[in-house]
Amino acid sequence: MNQPLKFPINPFGPEAGDEVEYLDDQVLRRLCEAEHPADLAAQFSEFDPEQIVDIFTRLTPECCADVLVHMDYEDQREIAAGLADEVLARVIAKMASDDRVDLIHSMPDERGEALLHLLAKAEREDIRRLSSYEEDTAGAIMTSEYATLSPSITARQAIEKLRLEAPDKETIYYAYVIDSNRRLLGLVSLRELILARPDTKIENLMRRDPICANVHDDQEEVANLMAKYDLIAMPVTNGNDALVGIITFDDVHDVIQEEATEDFHRMGSISQVSGGDDLVDIGLRDASPWLMIQKRLPWLLALVFMNIFSGAGIAYYEETIQATVALVFFLPLLIGSGGNAGAQSATLMVRALAIGDVERKDWLRMVGKEIGIALAIGVCMGVAVSFIGIFRGGPHVAIIVSLAMIAVVLFGSLLGMSLPFLLTRFNLDPATASAPLVTSVADIGGVVIYLGIASWYLGLYG
Repeated sequence: MNQPLKFPINPFGPEAGDEVEYLDDQVLRRLCEAEHPADLAAQFSEFDPEQIVDIFTRLTPECCADVLVHMDYEDQREIAAGLADEVLARVIAKMASDDRVDLIHSMPDERGEALLHLLAKAEREDIRRLSSYEEDTAGAIMTSEYATLSPSITARQAIEKLRLEAPDKETIYYAYVIDSNRRLLGLVSLRELILARPDTKIENLMRRDPICANVHDDQEEVANLMAKYDLIAMPVTNGNDALVGIITFDDVHDVIQEEATEDFHRMGSISQVSGGDDLVDIGLRDASPWLMIQKRLPWLLALVFMNIFSGAGIAYYEETIQATVALVFFLPLLIGSGGNAGAQSATLMVRALAIGDVERKDWLRMVGKEIGIALAIGVCMGVAVSFIGIFRGGPHVAIIVSLAMIAVVLFGSLLGMSLPFLLTRFNLDPATASAPLVTSVADIGGVVIYLGIASWYLGLYG
């Protein structure tokens, strides 16, 4: 099957985007090899899955592997489903170990096992070993394609060894020094090897006790550690300090993006759906309406029933409202201001906790700081709204609204700042202190505070 193909960038055609009625395999390979795999992945995403499968059957396994890892999760699954087992097995064999584990995990168990039997024994065992680690841990995202050196060889011998092994390794910028039991002794960079005297022993050149991760460490902690120390790769050891893999920067980038997306989902009160595809993996564009309903509805239903307490507060102060009907005009304004102030504080605090700028022990100091900031903001907003209060209900209403504005903004700000700390105290994700949750609680508090102040003031001066 040779479908007409259209390349948005065609280095061999007279103009970009020329229609090509037929490309023989050699020309097609030349076209694809002239492009960066990421650019090819972007171009292929505009094709029908059948066309992409046809192209993949005519490209080299190396080229297919490079392009596939740059494609979206859903596109990868569709292409893998359309390729014959023999073709897909050759592509998987050329992929980095961590990427091929992810691809096989996305397939039905029966096909995954069938593909494993088509791979070489070493690759099959490597995939099964990497698959044994829990999801979201260092072991689940590491690769086994790393360079190792013996401490007894010289810099010249090390460079020769790396030159031979480079095509099969994820990176050779760092080489890891291990003993006969694969225990991690240190590391040496390619730059250090090049600059060292050729006869210098690796044991005299290596950096001892390198920063490393354990296979069971959380992937987000590993990502933060690599970012803190500006590492392009981090060794991963098991309980016996034996080197079992490395995590490279491109994998950490994916983790950071995934974790940030999950935090944004939690802050937007987007639920996690168990037992099915997750929006983080699929993406918003390809997510089904049913999946979106499953993720968005639970929290919204919970917040609906939570807001019943706002109605209860209004009902409790019904006599106050009847005595001064002008108070109703300011109710949405005040509770909205409290919710907005709380959402701002929560967003700032969740981010500060996530990047380590603030720790749990800083809560008391942050409370004092937030009180000063919230009071200053509340006073400014109270003064601004007092003019509307005079116009709508006279001086008494203006005073009530101004006092309520200060109190509501203070309450919302302290709530938004403190809730992430409280969740962290109970080992929960602070991102769960989402804007909708903070806003709903602030609304309830705002109603009670506003009408409580109104009842007190009118009782004294009404």
